[in-house]
Amino acid sequence: MAKGNVLIVDDNKNVLVALEMLLTSEFDRVHCISNPNLLLSELQNQRYNLVLLDMNFKAGVNTGNEGIYWLQRIKENQPHISVVLITAYGDVELAVKALKAGATDFVLKPWDNPKLIATVRSALQLNLSKMEIDGLKQKEKDLIMSMNRESKQIIGQSVAITEVLRTVDKVAKTNTNILVTGENGTGKELVARRIHNMSARNNELMVTVDMGAISETLFESELFGHVKGAFTDARDNRMGKFEMANGGTLFLDEIANLPLKLQSKLLVVLQNREVTRLGSNQPTPIDIRLICATNKNLGELVYSGQFREDLLYRINTIQIEVPPLRQRKDDIMPLAEYFLKKYSEKYGKLSLSITQQAKDKLMEYSWPGNIRELEHTIEKAVIMGESGKLKVADFFSYSSVGVQADTNVMKLEEMEEKMISLAIEKNTGNIKAAASQLGITRQTLYNKMRKYGLNY
Repeated sequence: MAKGNVLIVDDNKNVLVALEMLLTSEFDRVHCISNPNLLLSELQNQRYNLVLLDMNFKAGVNTGNEGIYWLQRIKENQPHISVVLITAYGDVELAVKALKAGATDFVLKPWDNPKLIATVRSALQLNLSKMEIDGLKQKEKDLIMSMNRESKQIIGQSVAITEVLRTVDKVAKTNTNILVTGENGTGKELVARRIHNMSARNNELMVTVDMGAISETLFESELFGHVKGAFTDARDNRMGKFEMANGGTLFLDEIANLPLKLQSKLLVVLQNREVTRLGSNQPTPIDIRLICATNKNLGELVYSGQFREDLLYRINTIQIEVPPLRQRKDDIMPLAEYFLKKYSEKYGKLSLSITQQAKDKLMEYSWPGNIRELEHTIEKAVIMGESGKLKVADFFSYSSVGVQADTNVMKLEEMEEKMISLAIEKNTGNIKAAASQLGITRQTLYNKMRKYGLNY
């Protein structure tokens, strides 16, 4: 028995009885009505996968127009339901007209039982497939919305960050290419994410690529994709980042790290708006919004011959400079309080607060590592603090003359090593999960593990 519900609509009660007897043993539920005026209310009250619909209901009328009319009404209300039209009049033009109007198939009276069952089965399976596809599309849409939802916010009301947000508001609705610049740890990716989420592309993915983590040998495969057999380990066709971002946003982080010889390949793709997978000669059109980021001065790199000037023009229609934390002092404590709440909840140390003296020191410090350093410093204090009041010593090593910068840098590295160790241990050696928890790429985590001599 096929799983599915079938509704039969015919004014001839003998036909209804015959079809019900034939199909009842084949499907979950078979229901018959003789009055087409009850059709829409029946579809509203009960879920059906298929309607088997007569084309003529008035005596002496054989144009099929009634069937076409009710077919159109069904499709207006339930576009994905399968409709098989049935009539005693074999008219090819009528069949073509019905199919164009959305009918799944067309059968004639008197019918051949096995053929009719096969036709209805096929039409019902088409409906089930459409429902499955719709479900997958909805899941994909929900996943995209979940991935695009800001997990981190741009926090602050300082003049410097307010100006950045004002620029973001202006450019987000356009499709223009954006270059986001600023020191490490200032939140360039958050700016890119905000631009994407405020754009007309926010129902599609923002795909992030760390250009500093891609080796030259894998550059084309990662960005443009490859076909099976393109190289030794290419066992399957693979979509590149450009195709993944099609319809959405492609964020190329650390764009200055792209070697000069690969910059020309990127430029060609951006100019032609199409990619060709490695090992293929078939170009694929792409529609992306490009956002790039760097902590380096690309103008100086162009002058020294390390970055193509034409590529800079291509990616730099609008430039947004994200200010360092030392230029947005008013945002230090709101950020500190945000991170305090986040890590207090994470480590189960609720009701923590910061003493006024510690607040003063946090405000005085220059934060060379910017927001990332502030976040790590707050997390360290939450982990290491031994009371409900976090004091200066919980954040900094200090002497009678104030914060010792060199000592603090050392402590920052020690803290980073400890955080990496804790994350790896907490995720039982799963490097991918640990990197995700730390907010860095797997390659960056591997690099830091080598730096600190960590082996897991």
